[in-house]
Amino acid sequence: MRRRRAVRESASIEPPPGYYVAGGGTPDAAQRALILDWIVSRRIASGWRVESRSGSQVVLVRGQPVNHVLHAFLTVFSCLAWGIVWAVVALVNRVERVALTVDAQGRVVTVSAP
Repeated sequence: MRRRRAVRESASIEPPPGYYVAGGGTPDAAQRALILDWIVSRRIASGWRVESRSGSQVVLVRGQPVNHVLHAFLTVFSCLAWGIVWAVVALVNRVERVALTVDAQGRVVTVSAP
């Protein structure tokens, strides 16, 4: 029996040491942008997508909203049999949003959004 590889969602969110100022100083705007780019690329690799982006903040989203119009159409033409599938999909489906910001010290601040 083969083991399935677990997705490492909680991989380190901090960027590698080369992204920071030598000597422990505070990073400038360009270095904070590099840190944010690195974090975003790590999240995209694990299945997230960018919803919006500004210079110092990015909102990432994972999951797809339910297409209720399509499910209503299928429910009507299947004599209400598709309604069971529609109910399950509506209950199980989740859309997650996360806002990432890099503060003045170069730390990544994560805020879960509704």
